[in-house]
Formats: sequence, C-alpha cells, structure tokens
Amino acid sequence: MLKGKRLAVLGVGTMGAALLKGLAASGLAITGTAKRGASKARIEELGATYEQDNAQAAAGAEIVVIATKPQVVPQVLQQIKDSIQPGTLVISIAAGVPTSRMEADLPEGTPVIRVMPNTPSVLGAGMSVLAPGANASEEDMALAEALFVALGRTAILEEHHMDAVTGLSGSGPAYVYLVIESLAEAGVKVGIPRDTSTLLAAQTVLGAARMVLELGAHPALLKDAVTTPAGCTVDGLMELEEGKLRVTLLKAVVKATERSRELAPD
Repeated sequence: MLKGKRLAVLGVGTMGAALLKGLAASGLAITGTAKRGASKARIEELGATYEQDNAQAAAGAEIVVIATKPQVVPQVLQQIKDSIQPGTLVISIAAGVPTSRMEADLPEGTPVIRVMPNTPSVLGAGMSVLAPGANASEEDMALAEALFVALGRTAILEEHHMDAVTGLSGSGPAYVYLVIESLAEAGVKVGIPRDTSTLLAAQTVLGAARMVLELGAHPALLKDAVTTPAGCTVDGLMELEEGKLRVTLLKAVVKATERSRELAPD
C-alpha cells in the first residue's frame, strides 16, 4: 500500500523522526523539513531527503504529515495550501487542532486525518489513535493506519475523543515515568542499589503492561491474581488507595485533556 508513494513530513522533531525511522524500509519516497542544521543531518541519516521549504516538500507528495507544534499549524497550512494536489492526504499529529480547522485552510475536498501518537513510537512501541475528517475515505484511513502501525499499535476513534486521547496516551508516558521513578526511589529506600532498583521498577511496569495487552484480561483481575490473602501486596495496595493514587491519575488525565482543548489555534 505504501511502496512507491511520496511522503512529506513537515517539521521533523521527535515524532517526525520516529515516523521516518519506522518507515525506513517501507518503500516510500520521503522528504522531511526542518529549520535547524542538526535536524537536516538527522533527516538525511534516516534515509529521507531534506527540504527547508514546506511548500516545496508538499508539492507532488501524495501524503503530507504535519508534525509541527499546534500553534504553528495555521502558518504551515497557509504555506502549503497552493502545493496540495487533488487527492493528497493530509495528516496532522499536532495536539488540539481539529480537522475542520485544517480543512478550512486547504483546497476544498482535501482529505484530512488527525493522529495522536506518543513518544514510545521512537522504539516501535507507540500508541497512535486516528480520527478521520469529513473528507477522509476508508482508503485514506487504511493508508494512514499503514503509516502509523510501523510505530506500534493503532486505534481509530471519532474526533471528539482526541483531546482525551492526548490526555491519556499522548501524555501518559510521562505519568508512567513518574511511577517508575517513584518505585525505583522506594527500592533505594529499602536498600536496593539504585541501578538495580530502576531495572526492577521499569521491567515490572513493562511486564505488567504486556500481561494486560497479551492476555486480554481486565487489569483488576490481574491485580487480584497478585494479591494473596493477608500477603504483602494487599498492604501495598491499601497504601496506594489511601494516598489516592487512583484518583490522582484520573485527575491528571482530565487536566491534560482540558489543556489539549485549550491548545487549539484561533
């Protein structure tokens, strides 16, 4: 599906570079844009062609991915609108920018898809959620999914969920890093060397996540399987509940979701 197609990635930062890396063996002809010289070198190291001008990169591309910060998206759309050919698929990974906002600045009928990936995509372990705009067809969605499955897992949701997706899986790695850091510090507190404690914490989180994904069991059931009567785990869980870990994580997702809504450009 991807082989031979021309892809332009506008604004190659962390996520743009992850996309280039994941698609290196896809057979796509890829052009990436960036302003800094260091980014130019990185784009070329990842096997893509460097182009400084967004309009030049978009010209002739069959797929255009906008990977800039949200506040820059309106400017990028103005730069590329005259370069977009009929049928060109435009994908945005900018948080908070609705497809309707992009469609208004692009040629009439341009298919637009909004995607929210996350940073583990750099290791091919990401989570990307796709939402179609008004003009995106099933074929467009299949093409977009083929791009992002190279970075990990994908899901499709209606666009009104995308701010919540940003608050959960988009920002979620930061919450998990905090949990890993805290577990590692706790290990040090009870006498485990720091490097080993960090390894124990990180591998435990990784293994627990794999149990949820690969066994398909509800996390509560997996938690109960670890919690033996009158054992150590139940005491630890009681401390977490008393410390309101559950409601704190819930509030973090809600707050990040609200902030995503605020990021939408005027």
